[in-house]
Amino acid sequence: MDIAFILGMILAITFTLISMGSGALGFVDGASVMITFGGALSCVLAEKSVKDMKEGFASFKLCLKVPAYDTPGVIKKIIELSNVARKEGLLSLEEAAGDIEDAFLKKGILLIVDGTDPELVRAIMETEMVNCEERHKGKIAFWDDVNAMGPGWGQIGTLIGLINMLRNMSDAASLGPNMAVAMITTFYGAMLSNWICAPIANKLKGQNSAEMMVKEIEIEGLLSIQAGENPRVIEEKLKSFLAPKERATESEEGAEGAEGAA
Repeated sequence: MDIAFILGMILAITFTLISMGSGALGFVDGASVMITFGGALSCVLAEKSVKDMKEGFASFKLCLKVPAYDTPGVIKKIIELSNVARKEGLLSLEEAAGDIEDAFLKKGILLIVDGTDPELVRAIMETEMVNCEERHKGKIAFWDDVNAMGPGWGQIGTLIGLINMLRNMSDAASLGPNMAVAMITTFYGAMLSNWICAPIANKLKGQNSAEMMVKEIEIEGLLSIQAGENPRVIEEKLKSFLAPKERATESEEGAEGAEGAA
């Protein structure tokens, strides 16, 4: 479970409720919920499809999981494969691929083992990567669209409330309560945008970026292995994807491993 995401969502609503104080129940209004949430989702449905809506809502579960993208681990695995290929030849990678769970990396290894032209290997792998990213963008777009619609429909609800209030100006005692109800829809729109949609969309964008970087590393690593490059050169090339701090950690671990082997 992604504790940071869950904790962040809980703290956001907790701080909001604390700020409301004892008047929190006064922020509950069925008509305002209907116009804000219902209006926003209805417009998103109009521009998408039922399938897109289902997949969009289902993508929320991805935010609750910690992605298993171990970038340094992927680099280590590629270096291991490069050492195997250098000692035993490219065909030996077929046996090594049997223990790999990453379907993308496994596919690339098998393409190399089959003797596929390097340019074709790159084209196939990049095409799959692009299509994967497009699927991710479709789910992210759902939350971005709801995020864009929420505040607007909150304003629409506020305008409806104000119009109804102005129609009953003769009842001075009801002006305050009616004004409060009219403003609640703006509040709901802001909460829909800033508490729900924006954090989810940004979380999915971060996960997508991390996955695409891992795939880029795998493509570069496999093509370097196919080209017969020295494992040390491949390692230095792939470590350029890492932050300087992570590169230093990798170097220390490699040195410890060398000392242990000695």
